[in-house]
Amino acid sequence: MNLFEQTWAWFADPLQWSGYSSIPTRLGEHVFYTLLTVVIASAIALPIGAFVGHTGRGRVVVVALAGALRAVPTLGLLVLFVLLAGIGLMPPIWALVILTVPPILAGTYSGIAAVAPVVVDAARAQGMRELQILFGVELPNAAPVIFGGIRAAVLQVIATATVVAYTNLGGLGRYIFDGLALSDYPQMLGGSVLVAVLAVVADLILGVLLRRLGPRSASKRKIPAPEALKEGMP
Repeated sequence: MNLFEQTWAWFADPLQWSGYSSIPTRLGEHVFYTLLTVVIASAIALPIGAFVGHTGRGRVVVVALAGALRAVPTLGLLVLFVLLAGIGLMPPIWALVILTVPPILAGTYSGIAAVAPVVVDAARAQGMRELQILFGVELPNAAPVIFGGIRAAVLQVIATATVVAYTNLGGLGRYIFDGLALSDYPQMLGGSVLVAVLAVVADLILGVLLRRLGPRSASKRKIPAPEALKEGMP
């Protein structure tokens, strides 16, 4: 049998669908690592991006930092965290968080910064406070761009989370590293296919949510218009 037939036989093996190291178990672990990473990264990047996008302060630092973090090698950062903090769940998760922050940070900052200045000025003229402008005007308008950054981050984590298997954790990367150690190429190819399928499914789901978010957020926006101010003038 060639490699593709062997990989198909690997998928068809009932042992791959039950037990501790089964495909459903590894898939659940991979999704858990992805969600945990994205939640932590969002908790860090969203407030910072919102602050920078609203005030314009620290813009140069944020852009430079985001670019620098994108250039950090994933495996090297993972090994560094493991050496500093030891084996466990959080060292590799924190390594993934550092690599996930840039797309969410960039999406949040650019989305809020792209809101039309006339809209923000009109909100201030109506007496809205800065936090009211941020949460009531800027964030609703920037929501599709912000969600686009989160979407990119999710896909990046799905692909990158395979390296956590290097520290004896689970996930779909377990098939790749175990297959490499045993020269089991069908297992390696099977793990790679599972990661690719998971990324495609996640992208389709997030794409549908993004398309729904755009029209829905646009229909619910209450953007203060300059004409409304003019009508209220004597």
